[in-house]
Amino acid sequence: MDSKETQGRRRRGAALESALLDAAWDELDEHGFAALTMEAVAARAGTSRPVLARRWATRSDLALAAIRHHFAAEPIQVPDHGSLREDTLDLLRQMNTRRRGLVTEVLLRFSGVVTEADGGIAGLRERLIGDQPTQLGAILERADARGEIDLARLSPVVADLPLTLVRHEMLMRLTPADDATLQSFVDDAFLPLALATRRPGGGTQ
Repeated sequence: MDSKETQGRRRRGAALESALLDAAWDELDEHGFAALTMEAVAARAGTSRPVLARRWATRSDLALAAIRHHFAAEPIQVPDHGSLREDTLDLLRQMNTRRRGLVTEVLLRFSGVVTEADGGIAGLRERLIGDQPTQLGAILERADARGEIDLARLSPVVADLPLTLVRHEMLMRLTPADDATLQSFVDDAFLPLALATRRPGGGTQ
């Protein structure tokens, strides 16, 4: 029996899937999406192409899973700082330093993933995140519980505004935003609209 086949069969379940996704990420990082092949990933992982094909039907599916797996290893956590402003700033600062690489890599090195995803970059984000709970969603729920905002009156556009602004900055400049810019996103753009949902007296009734 081929040694690669044997090695692949020794690993099972989550351990095997993690090894496959690590191999796919390494291939993406070294060669980009255009040169990604199922055969190369299988060879790097020490297994066979059918092992990959049973899990991911296309190389686009595999690439998206690898990107998701790579960044899930270092999730962003935002503790409760006691205010919508400080929670949101903490999130944007972490995104600015820890997620900027995802944006630039997807656009520059993994560009084919974007063109194959329905809806462009927005479609790609939907495929990566889906309906999973988000940190910003948790932050908004905490603000609603404090009475800072009325979440039921917050439009989806305003609710996503901090992330929209920081993503735009990343895409346009491909460098981290300075802290003054992040604070302006929160203080000048997001908070006036979000806090305006608060009912008279500060309650959310």
